[in-house]
Amino acid sequence: MTTQLSPRRAPRQSRSQATVTAILDATAHILIEHGFAAASTNAVAERAGVSVGSLYQYFPNKDALVSAVRTRHGEQMMAVILRALTKAIDATLLDALTGLIEATVEAHRVDADLHRVLEQQLGDMDMDEHHGEYVRVMEDRIVVLLTRHRDEVTAPDLKLAAFMLLHAAHGLIHAVVLQRPKGISLKHATQEIGDMMTAYLTAPRRT
Repeated sequence: MTTQLSPRRAPRQSRSQATVTAILDATAHILIEHGFAAASTNAVAERAGVSVGSLYQYFPNKDALVSAVRTRHGEQMMAVILRALTKAIDATLLDALTGLIEATVEAHRVDADLHRVLEQQLGDMDMDEHHGEYVRVMEDRIVVLLTRHRDEVTAPDLKLAAFMLLHAAHGLIHAVVLQRPKGISLKHATQEIGDMMTAYLTAPRRT
């Protein structure tokens, strides 16, 4: 039997929106403080200050609650990155890449404790049902950015280059934010990622 992950209904009035926000905030706090096993619907309702009946009006089960928290977290991260991509359109290639990397680092620091719990206890955030849409949007934006610097970028296939940049940078930035060795500053590690990305984009190509 497939578990229902979608909310039962979307909040439309401000009061309903506030209730859903309180429920999701409570879920996130319990996940961070006590882990997935403790995030029961009863515990979330108590923490949010609502009845279990009110919670069930919006979320059919615990899995739907956690899925909604993951989706909200992903949207918050996406917003940070897209703002940087919009700002980077008129920048130099190096400045644009630096801004994108810094924004992606900042996105991974948005509620970093929650991000760590979601990945450690529930698997990679890439498994979120909305992640594919986020990736497509970012790849398209990066292609636009690279097109504006076509005289500098030696990569023959900009779509492939955007794919490579996005996924390589994601893995590196994730490690830099959550797993970098002691003594390595975030700023230094971020600069190194920028140098790697620039070298990839501008390197001589095989004929």
